[in-house]
Amino acid sequence: MSPPDSPPDSSADAPGDTPTDAVPPEVRAAAAAEELAARVRELPAESGVYLFRGDEGAVLYVGKAQNLRQRVRSYFSRGGDGRFRMHFLVPRIRDVEVVVTRNVKEALLLENQLIKKHRPRFNVRLRDDKNYLGLRIDARERFPRFSETRRFGTDGASYFGPYTSSKSMRKTLGALQKVFPLRTCSDTVFKSYQRKGRPCLEHAVGRCAGPCCDLIDETAYGELVTGAIRLLKGQSVDLRRELEERMQELASQERFEDAARLRDRLVAIERTVEKQSMISVRFVDRDVFAIAREGRRLEIQSLHVRQGVLLGGNSYSFRDVRIDDAAVLESFLAQFYDADRDFPGEVLVPIELEGARLLESLWRDRRGRVVRLHVPRRGERRRLIEMAERNAKLALTERSRREGDSEVALRELAGLLGLAGPPQHIECYDTSHLQGTLHVASRVSFRDGQPDPDAYRRYRMREAEPGDDYGAMREVLQRRLARLDTDPAPDLILLDGGKGQLNAVRALLADLGIEGIALASLAKERDDESPSPRVKRHGGTKREKLFLPGVKDPLLPQPDAPAFLVLQRIRDESHRFAIRYHRELRRKFGLRSILDELPGIGPVKRRSLLRTLGSLERVKRASEEELAAVPHVSAADAAVVARFFRAAADDAVKSDAETADSGTDGD
Repeated sequence: MSPPDSPPDSSADAPGDTPTDAVPPEVRAAAAAEELAARVRELPAESGVYLFRGDEGAVLYVGKAQNLRQRVRSYFSRGGDGRFRMHFLVPRIRDVEVVVTRNVKEALLLENQLIKKHRPRFNVRLRDDKNYLGLRIDARERFPRFSETRRFGTDGASYFGPYTSSKSMRKTLGALQKVFPLRTCSDTVFKSYQRKGRPCLEHAVGRCAGPCCDLIDETAYGELVTGAIRLLKGQSVDLRRELEERMQELASQERFEDAARLRDRLVAIERTVEKQSMISVRFVDRDVFAIAREGRRLEIQSLHVRQGVLLGGNSYSFRDVRIDDAAVLESFLAQFYDADRDFPGEVLVPIELEGARLLESLWRDRRGRVVRLHVPRRGERRRLIEMAERNAKLALTERSRREGDSEVALRELAGLLGLAGPPQHIECYDTSHLQGTLHVASRVSFRDGQPDPDAYRRYRMREAEPGDDYGAMREVLQRRLARLDTDPAPDLILLDGGKGQLNAVRALLADLGIEGIALASLAKERDDESPSPRVKRHGGTKREKLFLPGVKDPLLPQPDAPAFLVLQRIRDESHRFAIRYHRELRRKFGLRSILDELPGIGPVKRRSLLRTLGSLERVKRASEEELAAVPHVSAADAAVVARFFRAAADDAVKSDAETADSGTDGD
């Protein structure tokens, strides 16, 4: 109790006020709901996009509407609008934001942009939005060639595809070149062989007619181009008939060698057509989509039919999906077909879509021709839907099995590393360089045992000395850990290396005062660690060693242990990603510029090497003694240059034998 002469307590409540903490939660919730309802009543009755926001302003859902007020009110009406998602979404909504557009088509475009920007929890987002590969040929060129493309344009050239993988596309192109030997080289390479006056190896193996060296005239080459285009368009019957007539004509003129070439081409066409999977008697272009769902897990399967031939398909996986199938598929299709996509004449789906006509209108604008969206009930098109549904179910089952195996492996990994629970988020780091040049590093990210390519990153070393693997690893992790406020830390950091890399990163974490991140490193056993260099253990492969902080000796897990297989898979992905980046940089810089990157080789020594030996090719082939005889180049410099080019040659051989996937550029 305050003394009588003390001033009044300024913190006391004014008459009629109630302390905030004294307001029951249900009263505050009712007040917030009433405020939101008033906000909804004031929304415009125009077309546009609405964003539902939850706690702390997070975007929960993005939708489009022809009448914003009417659509948003339907979410809060008694029983919602009958869609399954209402039960999960509505209780989490704290605010609604709208953007008015001129029409509903603009709203659809804006909706897709906002979904990609905010990645709302209750929307589905097409993460693999890279366009499929296709073949392009422009018959207006003097000697047209087939080239790979991911953009199907309207520039007057002919486009074929899509091909769901580079392997399937190159297989098609290889078969086509046996029938119609068109060039595939770039214009620069074409002119190079033109100057040399001799064709390349493709001509020697019968895959190119040799137009660079005038081994075929423009008229005959044009006939090959026409035939190739017609075969890809599915016009094989007419093409074969015309070739048969031409062959008979040449035989009657006693031009038997020319007739024999056409005969061989006919046989090759027949073999090629036999290998194609015809699923339609109509030469139509169709894309087919189907959905398989298991709780909140969902798989969308696509099939692509071009000129009546099934070219393949792809599956797209989504987790924690809380909206109905129609909303999922409509949002997926709006993101799938962008301006550079190869549009078919028909799109087949298994269920009715509310925005079907809107999608057709948008596709017509982008394609320049009509694209029909159908829900087939019977016949050939219905059988295609059923085929896609079977594939979607198989893909969902297989993905569930793999993720179930991953859960078992992660639990085992937690026990191996002494973690409180399975590591849901794992990052792995690797460094790569060639004789100390172009030192780079990679980060790959795995969530729940599966790759998360959006979180892959690539680094170029800024401070680490050439060849300093420990310093490079410390630099990369220092740059990574400086971003914990925007990029949360993983549960486990895995390093591609031995105890040295592990200790370097362990010391860095101690210096930064960061705790709670598990560490491990994985390295292959060295040859000198084997009891006998001649003995190849473990099926002829080197054994892996797992290093852990505070553990003196490395662990030697069994090669088939699930936990070890997870670590090995992640490490191999990181190594592949780093090597690929290093090779990209070498192609970008060129060997001439890489000379400047070699330790101790600056512009003066580079110019001296090129001037004395005459060319970069001579520098590459020179021995250490020849290099050491160059002015300004010491014996140590000569050894560095010689080792570099020997290593570059060995690496080029390995590069030709490896297949690399794309990743996400980073820091």
